[in-house]
Amino acid sequence: MKKIFILTISILTVFACVNTEKKQDVVNVYTKRHYQVDKDLFENFEKEYGIKVNVVKASADELIERIKTEGKSGPADLIITVDAGKLYKAAQENLLQKIDVNEFCTTINPKLIDQNKFWLPITYRSRVVVYHKERVLASDLSTYDDLTNPKWKNRLLVRTSTNSYNQALMSSIVAHEGEEYALDWSNKIVENFARDPKGNDRDQVRAISAGVGDIAIVNSYYIGLLMSSEDSLDRKVGETVNVFFPNQGDNQRGAHVNISGIGLLKTSPNVENAKKLMKYLTSEYAQEYYTNNSFEYPVNTNVNPSNIIAEWGEFKIDNLDLNKLGSFRKKAVEIFEKSNWN
Repeated sequence: MKKIFILTISILTVFACVNTEKKQDVVNVYTKRHYQVDKDLFENFEKEYGIKVNVVKASADELIERIKTEGKSGPADLIITVDAGKLYKAAQENLLQKIDVNEFCTTINPKLIDQNKFWLPITYRSRVVVYHKERVLASDLSTYDDLTNPKWKNRLLVRTSTNSYNQALMSSIVAHEGEEYALDWSNKIVENFARDPKGNDRDQVRAISAGVGDIAIVNSYYIGLLMSSEDSLDRKVGETVNVFFPNQGDNQRGAHVNISGIGLLKTSPNVENAKKLMKYLTSEYAQEYYTNNSFEYPVNTNVNPSNIIAEWGEFKIDNLDLNKLGSFRKKAVEIFEKSNWN
């Protein structure tokens, strides 16, 4: 009987060790990002640390609802979004635990850090204006406000109002200028549409190349993706436009920016592994890989932007607290609806 008891204890101990090892060897990531660069970095992290990265992909809102439904026993360790506003929403839903940014990287651009300490930026980009090199002069452009000028009637291209990038831009305008101004701006932008909003950011640039319009509001990295594409037609499209950063004057607020960021869940079952991945994604190696392959700007100030985006020059960024891209989101959506942006 004593031998059986000892054997039982030994077996239980072995299983306990196996279960512990499995728990320590994984990190579960819920992400909105769907890029090859992320897959490459996760695979390299696995090789370097021996920690398996399990990935679930969906929209940020879907991921937030899933985390809430799964509750305290849910498997998710980290949530990654392409919009600070969605991370703000996750924090407001009480899903994220506070972090110390310096635990992961001491050289993060301070303008991009969450003042509430709930999320960590991993890349950033600007919502820029691109213009046809031959049909528009850089001197014709100045600010986001100037896009309402009647001179752009039937010339402006942009995607739908349901897109989070446009919602974030509108949120920033509401934060800076107020609801009344933002509604007037939106109404006048709609009057200048070259066509009804449709497609993604790259489609807006393709439409410029095809002569549908002359200028477009897009995320900066899409130009890098077009110019580095394996598709010769897309490279040609990318070469037809230049990038313009709005609101660069001395008394102007700077170009709107947003981040891709990562939050550590309160219910994370693999906290230490999750922190290792957060540190890895802000390391110089990962930051260089991001900027040279996805053409986003690095948040680690020790890393320079890729050659393609460096050619666009340095620019002044809007210093708005990025959490306001979330706190003003409801108002932004209402304004889009009132102005029939669609």
